[in-house]
Amino acid sequence: MIDDIETLVRCESPSEDHEAVARSAEAVAEIGRRLLHAEPERLVTDGCTHLRWRFGDGPPRVLLLGHHDTVWPLGSLRMHPFSVEDGILRGPGCFDMKAGVVMALHAAAALPDRAGLSILVTGDEEIGSPRSRPLIEDEAKGCDAVFVLEASADGGALKTRRKGVSHYRVEVEGRAAHAGLEPEKGVNAGVEVAHQILAVAALADPDRGTTVVPTVLRAGTTGNTVPATAGVAVDARVWDAAEQHRVDRAVRGLTPVLPGARIRIAGGINRPPLDAIASTALFELANDLAAGLGFGPLTQAAVGGASDGNITAGLGIPTLDGLGAVGGGAHADDEHVVVAELLPRTILLTALVETVLAHGVLSAPTNPPGESGAGQR
Repeated sequence: MIDDIETLVRCESPSEDHEAVARSAEAVAEIGRRLLHAEPERLVTDGCTHLRWRFGDGPPRVLLLGHHDTVWPLGSLRMHPFSVEDGILRGPGCFDMKAGVVMALHAAAALPDRAGLSILVTGDEEIGSPRSRPLIEDEAKGCDAVFVLEASADGGALKTRRKGVSHYRVEVEGRAAHAGLEPEKGVNAGVEVAHQILAVAALADPDRGTTVVPTVLRAGTTGNTVPATAGVAVDARVWDAAEQHRVDRAVRGLTPVLPGARIRIAGGINRPPLDAIASTALFELANDLAAGLGFGPLTQAAVGGASDGNITAGLGIPTLDGLGAVGGGAHADDEHVVVAELLPRTILLTALVETVLAHGVLSAPTNPPGESGAGQR
């Protein structure tokens, strides 16, 4: 598993570089081919490469979901080389989430019968899954369960609740004028966007856990010109759908403050919240299986970040997230994976998939599979 993680980490795959993502997809495909003795489908959408394995003749009943793109630009390995020292594995994208992709493939390889299993590894999750979302939705529909191989929360906790995410761009159009000679003839888009930033920030509701954060800001062209254009990106995160729609309506209802200014809103709701109801039964099953395997008890966490699990949970499909690597530092210089946790969590994942394939979710037994199952490996 460590060798396979190294292969993927060394194959850098920033989301927006389609050639790099295609190379990474081939690296994932080769590992899957060796472990599963099966060739994946290569699904290319708008230049971005995703991979899918399906087993059995019928529609999928269990989906293992992950992504092989990362936030790290090409050349990051020079500053953050792959290494394994004192039980800690490091390298760009190892925790989020190339280790999880390897875990999914090894777990599937350990199954005595893979009929009904689908594995989908996408190439654009880190930028909001704009190209892979239809694939994710189609693959998840009708499944009994979706297991998301995103990295765990602190201490290895599974992610049973995630905030929904919306992304907006507030674009302001004013009118340019000379800042010294006749500023009164201009409409200052920078001042207007400042008003809008305050209005957007006021939409947050700390009591409900709602954050609405203005982020990237742009305005003007030269130091002696009234800005004719300005814009600000907005990141909104909420725990429930009603709150997500409240924020959406409010952002779309923003109106100019300065006479002559115009506002255009781009973007919108990206991922719905992953509510605890989508993960409760699967977490209980995982906890029971982990206890039988000697790995428990498991812990769970609610997190502000979103994943493709939000998409499947939004369809009403039982979804359990955070089943990937234990470690930390996602997107940061100290990104790392705890090596000792790779094998037990992969064994647990195999037991989960085998149990749901055999029994479904609600009727699944609460002990690990028998001698033919991965729980005894």
